[in-house]
Formats: sequence, structure tokens, C-alpha cells
Amino acid sequence: MKQILVIGAGQSSPYLIHHLLNDAATEDWHVTVADISVEAARARIGDSDLGDAIPFDVHDVELRRKEIQKADIVVSMLAPEFHRIVAQDCVEIGRHLVTASYRDASTRALDPSARRKGIIILSEMGMDPGMDHMSAMAIIKQVRGAGGVIRGFRSYGSGIPAPETATSNPLGYVITWNPRNVAIAGAYGAQYIENGHFKVIPYHETFHHTWGVDVEGIGRLEAYPNRDSLSYKKIFGLEDVTTMIRGTLRYPGWCETWDYIVKLGLTNDTVEIPDLEKRSYRDVVEMFLPLTTTGSSVEQRVAVQLKINPTGSIIEKMRWLGLFSDEKVQARGKTGAEVLTSLLIKKLPLPEGGRYMAILQHELEVAYPDQNNRQERVISTLIAYGEPGGFTAMSKCVGLPAAIGVKLILKGDIRLSGCHIPTASSIYEPVLTEMKKVGMEFVERFMPM
Repeated sequence: MKQILVIGAGQSSPYLIHHLLNDAATEDWHVTVADISVEAARARIGDSDLGDAIPFDVHDVELRRKEIQKADIVVSMLAPEFHRIVAQDCVEIGRHLVTASYRDASTRALDPSARRKGIIILSEMGMDPGMDHMSAMAIIKQVRGAGGVIRGFRSYGSGIPAPETATSNPLGYVITWNPRNVAIAGAYGAQYIENGHFKVIPYHETFHHTWGVDVEGIGRLEAYPNRDSLSYKKIFGLEDVTTMIRGTLRYPGWCETWDYIVKLGLTNDTVEIPDLEKRSYRDVVEMFLPLTTTGSSVEQRVAVQLKINPTGSIIEKMRWLGLFSDEKVQARGKTGAEVLTSLLIKKLPLPEGGRYMAILQHELEVAYPDQNNRQERVISTLIAYGEPGGFTAMSKCVGLPAAIGVKLILKGDIRLSGCHIPTASSIYEPVLTEMKKVGMEFVERFMPM
């Protein structure tokens, strides 16, 4: 019997664990879910007799190595900063590892050791990163097979409420995954190339740098640039494109609101606020205002500092979020970002019966030299909906690729060793095939330019 160790039972893990347990009987697997909260791990296992839940502290070296030793393959659903130590143990002990997070420099450095051990460290097996890479490589291969030359590539990812659920609050957003990631989104700034012009966007301008994107069946959304798009020219084999942009989609209005929250300084995740537990949300906001800012109230002073209408929609959204409340801060950490995180959890829950959706869309500008240089726009789109009261769209889209990756590795269908992301056809082709079997499929449109 093959042993699968899933570390982390958070919001992105339910569908992964469900899918692994569904296959466990026919594939002769046993699934162990390890989490700091054994209650959370038990909830993910449910009443299945093919899984166990155990308490797990990633900082406990002896326990960590003991549980990894028992497994044939490990799936880390921990926060990204913990993948490094899990990956190091997997390489030393000789166990395969799958994660849904970005492959960082420390993981890439393990490649020679992983190859020597004959194991695979497979990163970026989630939605974004993950499904976006695989679908991009598939459509690129398809276009090139038809004689097309790709001149421009835009790729968008999003996790937002379905249109009928987006009206549940003024921000048009709900939290179904790590709220801290939402609070500090854009913190790395962005860089990309558009029509041959290189663009570098600092953090404080990220949410001011937006444009409209049409998604069939959903309508007009707004996009903001996502981190380093330029590195994907090499990853996707598109070194000659004049446009390479990766972006994130939101409903119109989100970026304008968040732009001012960033400019106010509330997303800071490094400077600790003294005696935070004794302060109100209004107190915290006031701490970010210069002493020279005039106004009779915090709201007015914020409006003056940000040069916005004191009775306009931005101030109203900030007020609704609770930034001007006299309520004591209920944050776990000590920074402005943690204050925002606490408010996001409180104010932006998925309403009962509401649906969340995940969107991935690629837009390619293609020329066909052998067809009188015919120009074509190719759009490849996936929209996945969550189940009211059940699995969220994010849980499905993050968990499914990782679960399929585990299955393919254990069955020997992926024979690579070393540290990889799913841009090799031997990975993305079988994964996309398996995804189609459960209705997770990209729809392509081809339009003349």
C-alpha cells in the first residue's frame, strides 16, 4: 500500500484530500493528513477508513522527518515559506514531493540532489501557478503545430465571487483562501513588456496600473500586473514575443479601493505597531497619517492625505470595511497587513449559498507566415465554479492538479527526477487529460485580428 502524507489542512486542501481519498481504494493508497490542528485534519478526512489525521508541527524536526520517512510521497499545502524545509527533508530521505506554490531559488538548488536520489520535487501544481502553466504550454504547442508564430501573450488568473454573489458586499470580493495573501497582494511590484516597451511597476503603483479584460459569460473585469512576467518568456519558450503580461482579475472598483489602502500604508507587513491589541482600527489608521494632515475626523484626514472625496465611494468602502471603527483590533500579528487580514476575514466571508469562481484566461496574438501572414487572436478560458455549501472553486483548482500529480507519480506515469514545474509535455498533457475527465476544461476561441 502506497502512503501519501498531506501536510496542511487549510482552505486550499479540502478537494485535494477528497480526490486522493476517492482514488485510495482502487489505487491501494493510504492518506495521512498532518496539521497543527488535528481537528482540522480530521475534518478533511471525514469518516474515510483510508485516511488518518495526525497533529503536526513543521518546526518539530524529529516529528517532521519521522512522518516523511513513512511516506512514499509528500504533498505540502503549507505556507510557501515552509516548503524549503520540507523539500530538504524529502531530498535527504528520498521521498517525492508535490506543492502548489511557486518554485523558489532554494527549491531549484535541490535539483542535483533530487536527481541523484531519483525523486521528483514537483512545484507549482495548483491553479496559479499550475493550471495556468499547463494550459499555456498546451495552447502554445497547438498554435505552433498549426504554423503560428506567437507575437504577444497575456495570461490572467482570478479567484472572485460569481456575479450573483459579488453583490453581497461593496468590495465585490469574498475570502475563500489565505486572506493574508490578499492583504499583501502586489507587494513585489511588477514588470512586463507590452508592444516592445518594458514596464517596471513599483508596489505603490501596482493597483493604479490597471486595464479592462473581457471574459466571455462574465463580462468586463479589471486586471492589474502580477509580479515578474518577463521570466515567463523563457519558461514558455516565448523569447521573441513583444508582449508578455501576467495579470490578476478583479471586479471593477476593487483596484481603485486597494490602491488607496496601499498608498495609506496599511498593507505594510514589516513594521510592528506597538500595543496593537489595545488599539482600535481607527487608532491604527491614524498612526499612518502625518501629523501635518488637517481635518476634524480621521475620515477627513485620510481624504486629505489621499486627495480623494471625503464623502466619495472610496471613503465609504473604507468605512464599511471597518477601518474607521472604534472596535478593538482583533489581529494575530503586529503589522498593518495583519490588521487588514483580520478585517478581510470578518467582513468578506462567502455568504451562505454563495458561489466562488476561478478564472484562467490566456490571450495570444498569432501570425501565420505561411498563410500570407494572417493575424489571429486566440483566447483560451477556464471558468470553474464552487459548490454552495461545498468545495470552493479555489479549493478545486488548487487541489485537483496536485492530486493528479500525486497519482501520476505513484503510478509511474511521470518518470522525471529533479526539481520541476509542469511545463514539460510529459507532465502537463496527462494532467490536462485527467482534468477533463472531471469537467475542468479550457475553451478556445479563434478570432481574426
